[in-house]
Amino acid sequence: MVRKAERKDTGRIIELLHQVNMVHHNLRPDLFKPHTTKYSETELAELMDDQSKPIFVFDNGKVLGHAFCQVTETINHKLLEDIKTLYIDDICVDETARGQHVGKALYEYVYQYAKSIGCHNITLNVWDGNLSALAFYRSMGMSIQKTGMEQILE
Repeated sequence: MVRKAERKDTGRIIELLHQVNMVHHNLRPDLFKPHTTKYSETELAELMDDQSKPIFVFDNGKVLGHAFCQVTETINHKLLEDIKTLYIDDICVDETARGQHVGKALYEYVYQYAKSIGCHNITLNVWDGNLSALAFYRSMGMSIQKTGMEQILE
């Protein structure tokens, strides 16, 4: 089942954050350090208290996945329409649970949550080369919104 993350989930979420980091490190070792996490336990506790940044977990007796989200609103912008967006900052399924529909359950829960709070869209970023993530998000109905580009200077 998918539910909002609780403090008791911190250790397991940290383990999953390590897995996400290593996926990114393996894709882009020039950008991502190995064997670290995006958030510390203290930062994770602060995030759990921030209503604009909900964290959801898939828990079947053990936390097998997480989705870090961030809700943003654009209001009275000179160029952009008023819009409420749910950004998926980080999503991970334990490497031992992949292919068991954990990611699908998390995404569908986030989708329903975004609809329930009046969001116009869901956005996220996928690193080039992460073909399995790209295929998964496309299968969930997502499409390319914009493309970030770089040129590495040698």
